[in-house]
Amino acid sequence: YVEYIFCLPGSLHLNVFIFVKYNGQTDTGQYPTLGDSPYGSLWPLPQKVKISTVVFKLSGASFHIFDAKESSSGASCRLLQNAYRRYDEYIFTSSRKQGQNKSKKALASDMSELQVWITSADSECDSYPSVTSDESCEFTGMVFVFFHFSHLCHVNSLLHSTRRPHPCLNTSRMITEVNYLTAMAWNKFNVFHWHIVDDPSFPYLSRTFPQLSQHGAYHPYTHVYTPSDVKMIIEFARLRGIRVVPEFDTPGHTQSWGKGQKDLLTPCYSGASPSGSFGPVNPMLNTTYDFMSMFFKEVNTVFPDAYVHLGGDEVDFSCWKSNPDIQKFMEQQGFGMDYSKLESFYIQRLLDIITTTNKGYMIWQEVFDNGVKLKSDTVVHVWMGNKVEEELQKVTEAGFTTILSAPWYLDYISYGQDWQKFYRAEPLSFKGTDAQKKLVIGGEACLWGEYVDATNLTPRLWPRASAVGERLWSDRDVRDLNDAYSRLAKHRCRMVQRGIPAEPLFTGYCAHE
Repeated sequence: YVEYIFCLPGSLHLNVFIFVKYNGQTDTGQYPTLGDSPYGSLWPLPQKVKISTVVFKLSGASFHIFDAKESSSGASCRLLQNAYRRYDEYIFTSSRKQGQNKSKKALASDMSELQVWITSADSECDSYPSVTSDESCEFTGMVFVFFHFSHLCHVNSLLHSTRRPHPCLNTSRMITEVNYLTAMAWNKFNVFHWHIVDDPSFPYLSRTFPQLSQHGAYHPYTHVYTPSDVKMIIEFARLRGIRVVPEFDTPGHTQSWGKGQKDLLTPCYSGASPSGSFGPVNPMLNTTYDFMSMFFKEVNTVFPDAYVHLGGDEVDFSCWKSNPDIQKFMEQQGFGMDYSKLESFYIQRLLDIITTTNKGYMIWQEVFDNGVKLKSDTVVHVWMGNKVEEELQKVTEAGFTTILSAPWYLDYISYGQDWQKFYRAEPLSFKGTDAQKKLVIGGEACLWGEYVDATNLTPRLWPRASAVGERLWSDRDVRDLNDAYSRLAKHRCRMVQRGIPAEPLFTGYCAHE
């Protein structure tokens, strides 16, 4: 049998116990050949796997999934019911297309049902997943079919049982599709970090400040996320156990903001005269903070997650340095010529605003590096490729939780099996105590969109992001590249069969083709 801890997508905050019931006698024949890996196409590899030669078959004629509690008490979890319907289609669609439909008579060795027992409070069932959700669950099954069932599971595992794999997508340069979230669920990712706006475009349609997208988006009607779009994406993610954490990055990466909000950005100077161009957010004006207060009050109501990503990375100081008013303000504040102090001044005031909304916040590592006073529950996002281990050591030594994305920038591509470099990266290799390493609460696969649109988003993401998922989800001793290749190649074919055009790892074709 196979036994390991897992959850259904969309039920990450529930304790779920799953039992399998079968008809008649078991098939104790030779274990099916599933390629070079003894784990077949299982991806990512769970913390614990036990395999026996006992095999059961699934038949669309007899097999069904249901809430055991519902059958006895009438209680129901809509979120799980939704998942059951999806996975019934995933498991049986291909066989039904081949004529093996539900009318076929059940055989004695068929596995007949999957019972789901929910042990946590009913009120938790249809709520939003959160950073504090109890995502523990247990699966006990018998089987070859487990390799199909494995994709019912969607486990949060933070670094070797305590790390959270989640991807970041920059959509200011493109319009994303819901199949991105579907593939996330199939690869055990449970947080969507949505870098929704940036320099080139402001596609978020704000109810409070509609002029931001009216003037800052690529197109004010066809290239925006309306309030209903955002609500739909959040709900689509919720049903698959995925949190949506938005990022509104300031004071840099804000050129698109300035097109719709007058006086928000700093005027740049050429000599003694304005150059006509603009730099980061203007940190010396009270109107800046009035705007941010109103804007993030709206963000707080639109996005239900307890966290928002505030950015704070890659601030170009050259425009601030050129502006005589900024120079005078620096002098008044006693900052001297240290423009990182000016950035910290802005960030500190922004954090004070966010605190009033009761949101937690994530920030890029520069904010920590510049000495901004941070709340104890701040999540520091380490992304710079230089001295990663040193940075992780400093951040965790200061007592902050951290997310690591430095080794996993999927927009950097190379010829051949480049998934292997993502797979090899070990986030806990820095020097530090066990307590420090527990503060590394997750890892993130990032895809920035300078050269990405709807035509190449999905194949560039998968299965390269899948490699990141196993590194963050499986035990740290899972390192065999040959075994990983065998399983990942099959998993990639499974994604292709389900309609996700993941790029190939090999020359040839998938079995279903």
